[in-house]
Amino acid sequence: MSARDTPVSCSTAPSGCCGQVVKFDGASPAYRRILVAVIAINLVGFAAIVAGSVVQGSAALAANAMDFLADSATYAISLWVIGRSVRVRSGAAMFKSLSLVLMAVSVFGYAVWRAVSGQPPEGSVITGLGLFGFAANLVAALLLVRYREGDANVRSVWLCTRNDLVHSLGVAAAGGLVWLTGSRWPDLLAGALLGAVFLHSALSILLQARQESRSARA
Repeated sequence: MSARDTPVSCSTAPSGCCGQVVKFDGASPAYRRILVAVIAINLVGFAAIVAGSVVQGSAALAANAMDFLADSATYAISLWVIGRSVRVRSGAAMFKSLSLVLMAVSVFGYAVWRAVSGQPPEGSVITGLGLFGFAANLVAALLLVRYREGDANVRSVWLCTRNDLVHSLGVAAAGGLVWLTGSRWPDLLAGALLGAVFLHSALSILLQARQESRSARA
């Protein structure tokens, strides 16, 4: 059991919750400071990668840029709900889950559009920006690794950051394949794969948020 997931004692527990496990909800000054830093990192990553996506018309970079933007919003929401009721925190987590679904749909749509139009992007640019994104996410992950367990909102922050490390490496690899093959398909497939990862993360966050909401009502 994590040090931040501690059983509530009968002497300090609210009525009816004796013996339950209280999950870390982010209510600490250190965690708030880390969230602010991670939001700044993601906004810088979004600005750099979205510019490359627009210039190159890359589905993989577009997905990665949207990932950085969505993470910035996700972390800002997580910061806002710290210290609020379980109902508010669960509702925020469900909202973030829905936003991930919408992002996945938009990425799939963009990948399909690029499949029937446009020229292959520059593989070297995709790889370079993918590695830049990986470095940015690695810094964020090192800041957040102590807080990888907690309620749905805290957990969603860690899941997004962990997934982003894989996303960025996938983007970099796709750029290498585009450069080797001269084809746009590796880029399109990488974009579609990132969309699928968004859907998986959305489901995971939604299930935990619903479970916490039910526990609070009980």
